[in-house]
Amino acid sequence: MNGEDRRKAIIDVLKKSDKAVSGESLAKKFDVSRQVIVQDIALIRAKDIDIYSTNRGYVISSKENEYTRVFKVYHTEEDAQNELNAIVDAGGWVKDVFVYHRVYGVLKAEMNIRSRRDIKEYMEEIHSGKSTLLMTITSGYHYHTIAASDEKTLEYIWDELQKLGFIAKLQDYEPVDFWNKEDN
Repeated sequence: MNGEDRRKAIIDVLKKSDKAVSGESLAKKFDVSRQVIVQDIALIRAKDIDIYSTNRGYVISSKENEYTRVFKVYHTEEDAQNELNAIVDAGGWVKDVFVYHRVYGVLKAEMNIRSRRDIKEYMEEIHSGKSTLLMTITSGYHYHTIAASDEKTLEYIWDELQKLGFIAKLQDYEPVDFWNKEDN
C-alpha cells in the first residue's frame, strides 16, 4: 500500500471509529512505524481534515459531529497549561480564547489547540516573551470555545474543569450571547 492509499485508509478508520484510535494500533494495522503514522496524520491535517490528538489516540472531527460550548474560566497564569491539558485529555479541543473587557468589549484570539504537543508549542511561544496570555487584561478571567465530538464529552470537560476549580460564574454585566448571529 502506498502512502496516499494508507492516508485514505487512516481517514476511513477514524471516521468509522466511535472512539479515539491510538497511533500504535494504526501502525500495527498498516504495518508501519508509529513515526510514519505521525507523519501521515500531519499530511492529512495539511489537507484541512480535522484530526486531533487526545491522550487516548486520534479522532477525526467532522463539522456535523462537532459540538461546541463556551466555558468561562478563571485561574492563574501558572495554571494555564493545566487547564489546557485537562481539556484535551478529556477529549476536547480549544477553538479560541476571548475576554470580555468592560471598556474594549470582546477581544478574541483563535487557538486551535488539539493536543499536548499544541499546548507545549503554545506555552513555549508565551514563555519566549513574545506575548502574554490574553487573560492577564481581565485578572485571569477568560472564556474558551471548546469543541468535542458529543455533548457527553463537553459535560465531562466541564466536570474536570470544575474539579480543578477553573469554572467561573457569569456576572450580571456580562452578555450571555457574546456573538451576534452574523459572527457565528
